Amino acid sequence: MKIWFYLAIAIVAEVVATTSLKYCEGFTKLVPSIVVLVGYGIALFLLSLVLQTIGVAVTSAIWSGAGVSLTVIIGWLWLGQKLDFGALLGIGLILSGVLVILFFSKTVVTL
Repeated sequence: MKIWFYLAIAIVAEVVATTSLKYCEGFTKLVPSIVVLVGYGIALFLLSLVLQTIGVAVTSAIWSGAGVSLTVIIGWLWLGQKLDFGALLGIGLILSGVLVILFFSKTVVTL
């Protein structure tokens, strides 16, 4: 169960880092640049731990799918970016794919 916590924290760290890219202005702003580097560092470290238990394909699908979806939601709610029907449909499909993997795949844990 600890591995899922690591994956969740890796996703959050990646989303924080990606969102901070908006504010670092080409790594010319110190604090947002540090947040980006630390966030990606945490995300990749935890992802390396997750990959010891869960296969790379499933881990990547969950990490990227959840990360993209959360980043889009933050862009919409926090940054005021507009989403049309196609964007909302695509995000829904990504989230649906992650849920299908989590609840119906028997290949998740590779121990």
